Amino acid sequence: MLELLDVILLGLIEGITEFLPISSTGHLLIAEHWLGARSDTFNVVIQAGAILAVTLLYRQRLWQLATGLRQPATRAYALKLAAAFLITAALGFAATRAGLKLPQTITPVAWALLLGGVWMIGAEVVAARRSDSAQVTWTVAILVGLAQVVAAIFPGTSRSAATIFVALLAGTSNRAAATEFAFLVGIPTMFAASGYELLKLAKAGSAVPENWSALAIAFVAATITAFVAVKWLLGYIRTHRFTAFAIYRIVLGVALLAFLPTYA
Repeated sequence: MLELLDVILLGLIEGITEFLPISSTGHLLIAEHWLGARSDTFNVVIQAGAILAVTLLYRQRLWQLATGLRQPATRAYALKLAAAFLITAALGFAATRAGLKLPQTITPVAWALLLGGVWMIGAEVVAARRSDSAQVTWTVAILVGLAQVVAAIFPGTSRSAATIFVALLAGTSNRAAATEFAFLVGIPTMFAASGYELLKLAKAGSAVPENWSALAIAFVAATITAFVAVKWLLGYIRTHRFTAFAIYRIVLGVALLAFLPTYA
């Protein structure tokens, strides 16, 4: 029973934090410090649940892009999405081949949460001074692709925070437009990352036996929670800034650093 509650909790944490700008990797690392570390298979599968949720939410937009490629504006937008994804894929693969791995300690996560929160507040102030623009330029696309790589290397950064705020600073000052582009880029990026990890796991085999029933429950929990969280976020940002998320990051980062000996 305790095992079931643990996996449900981890699924809920993944679903809530994957697309909110507060870092799912950081929160899972913190949670697993108390609940026990999980296998790579577990983490990849529950992440896939969160990706499935956002894919369902954007299904109409994705269909519009797929069927409207004859229209110059739609084709240009799709090409920018592809460029951002390819930049992330190429640099991410290079980082993997170079042996770069995510640190498994809480200290870098705490600092990333804290500094990221301060950066978000500053970026909001700068973006608010600019005229409202929903245009996604090639500069935005390239920088979003690079931001995804940075977020992948430094846990606690948050892929969604890095990509949304880079887009805001690079010219897409409309929060809804910046968020949509960041999330749409995230769909192929995260599916590709999950698929790559699953292929590696299948090839290498796993020394840790999986409880597939528990894993399926965690997947469902992550999918449902991510669907609700993202749907709420898309409505929230139309009338609110991201300041509340930035403050949460700062408070959590400070708390982790202050009580770090307890977590060690």
